[in-house]
Amino acid sequence: MKPIHVGLIGAGTVGGGTATVLKRNAAEISRRAGRDIRLFMAADRDLVRAREVCGGDVLLVDDAFAVATHPEVDIVVELIGGDTIAKEVVLKAIEHGKHVVTANKKLLAIHGNEIFARAQEKGVTVAFEAAVAGGIPIIKALREGLSANHIEWIAGIINGTSNFILTEMREKGSDFADVLAEAQRLGYAEADPTFDVEGHDAGHKLTIMAALAFGIPMQFDKCYLEGISKLTGKDIEYAEELGYRVKLLGLTRRTDKGVELRVHPTLIPEGRLIANVNGVMNAVLVKGDAVGPTLYYGAGAGALPTASAVVADIVDVTRLATADPEHRVPHLAFQPDQLQDLPILPIDDVVSSYYLRIEAADRTGVLADITRLLAEEGISIEAVIQKGVNPEEPAEVVLLTHRVEEKRVNTAIAAIEALESVVGKVVRIRMEELNG
Repeated sequence: MKPIHVGLIGAGTVGGGTATVLKRNAAEISRRAGRDIRLFMAADRDLVRAREVCGGDVLLVDDAFAVATHPEVDIVVELIGGDTIAKEVVLKAIEHGKHVVTANKKLLAIHGNEIFARAQEKGVTVAFEAAVAGGIPIIKALREGLSANHIEWIAGIINGTSNFILTEMREKGSDFADVLAEAQRLGYAEADPTFDVEGHDAGHKLTIMAALAFGIPMQFDKCYLEGISKLTGKDIEYAEELGYRVKLLGLTRRTDKGVELRVHPTLIPEGRLIANVNGVMNAVLVKGDAVGPTLYYGAGAGALPTASAVVADIVDVTRLATADPEHRVPHLAFQPDQLQDLPILPIDDVVSSYYLRIEAADRTGVLADITRLLAEEGISIEAVIQKGVNPEEPAEVVLLTHRVEEKRVNTAIAAIEALESVVGKVVRIRMEELNG
């Protein structure tokens, strides 16, 4: 059979890894795909780098659209990132009947509905395993491996930069700013780390997984985002004393009222496997009604782990290239006409447990006032610890609550902060048991 010709757009870290894997494992890939797969063409603004990455037998250009429209290219691999030029290139490739493989989570989380609809019209496939959790095959698991299940919830540590920072803060007792500087020095964090540490990257990935799990459109604009930049070593230490680890968690859950879609720091019991995922590693915990909880762990970024997912998609597309489009695995796991318009719950309506840290004058009656205000909102307390014994300094009261609607907690916090004896703002971190 005629070899499948791949057109690569972007010869950076992941593009270079993809070229390496395609060449190094060419024989194995061919055995799996049933035909040869060749890197035929590549586009990058730096042609010298592209030549080093791709070798001398690949057609090189500096125009991404030349790859997207070239008649000899069968599969376009988009690895430039962002949602501007990347969107135009992907839609142009689809318009020209090309299959697309992408690692671009932002593009899909924001424009995926349009892209998949266009692909459906043209009878081509858009594959995106590398867009979520790097080398972990979580898209394949959600779309195919767990297709017999009613997915109940997904909880993921899906940003390596934030996980590295939280691990270092816990293990070394360092402050956020110091660990961030170290992460930047090691190359784990960008010069502007906002995208990672404020939850945007995790939110894009979570939006994609929620669509696959529940058969809903991409709705990133409704995803609640809260990052880790305001966390203190003190709260990580206190959580540890109480038997919890703090992780930046992406969580989506189907409830009777709608779908939760939220990214925020979360206390997780230290005995859970996912609570012990450290450094830059990623993990995704999926609860299905038939299979129960399943955990997927591995490298969430990096040249070769991500390239592993990109090339796996290329192999999948190759296998299905001659199949009737109606019999391919649907982009979002469910048949296009079976997607549901389930509401995404506002964070005020989400039910969770909470860690609350309150600084207050160390005098009689203060704790009674706090517990009274919580009780007025129907919030019951699971555990209480008091820190600080210096009568000249405010005491710290740490409370763990049972599950309650967030709006009730917000009302109680406002009332507590209004007490004359309370100093400053109440620290609030959500808690999840993740025990099925």
